[in-house]
Amino acid sequence: KEKDEMSVLLITHYSRILKNIGVDKISVMKRGAIVQDGGRDLAEELEEHGYSN
Repeated sequence: KEKDEMSVLLITHYSRILKNIGVDKISVMKRGAIVQDGGRDLAEELEEHGYSN
C-alpha cells in the first residue's frame, strides 16, 4: 500500500506539540530568517535547554 505524502508548516513556540505529530525537520527562525535546522532531536534540545544566540 502506498503512503500518502503531506507537508505541513507549523509555527509554534510550544515544542511539546511535536510529540503528537510525526516530524522530519525542525527549523528555528529569528527575525524572519532560518538560523538553525535539525530533526526531532533539535526540538528536544530546545525544550530542555532553550535557545540563545
